[in-house]
Amino acid sequence: MTDLRYPIGAYEPLTNSSAAQRHALIENIAALPQQLRAAVQGLSAAQLDTPYRPDGWTVRQVVHHVADSHLNSYIRFRWALTEEEPLIKAYDEKAWATLPDAGSAAPDVSLALLETLHARWVLLLSALTPEQFNRRLRHPEAGLLKLETMLGLYDWHGRHHVAHITSLRQRQGW
Repeated sequence: MTDLRYPIGAYEPLTNSSAAQRHALIENIAALPQQLRAAVQGLSAAQLDTPYRPDGWTVRQVVHHVADSHLNSYIRFRWALTEEEPLIKAYDEKAWATLPDAGSAAPDVSLALLETLHARWVLLLSALTPEQFNRRLRHPEAGLLKLETMLGLYDWHGRHHVAHITSLRQRQGW
């Protein structure tokens, strides 16, 4: 791996997915909280406060970021399902990662949030029709995005951040 920022590679937008592909992505989203919990299991406070790469977030910040990001995504899905191409609010994820709770809260706080959030999100995702995955939202920076593309993005996002932690553990021999 040459680029520690992208341990599983960059996200490639999903288009024209099959029902089987969407089902697999939903299963990945369902599994993410336990995978993230396993990735940080047994880490000391000093290890949790270790950046996953030079100038990167600490492991602790990564865990809290995933919760922040996926909470925003869940709300965005709900907006797209109930409004016509809603303009969503972007947020400054780097600034959020510097807030006091992101730097000090135990990972279990965000892991518990993710477990509950993903249980609810998976119920929603599993009930969507192919037509609903074609609904769109308007991101102020990325433009119009289909929910299908968002599903692929958040599958990748979870795996991407778990890999940040697991690759750090491997490099450090933890």
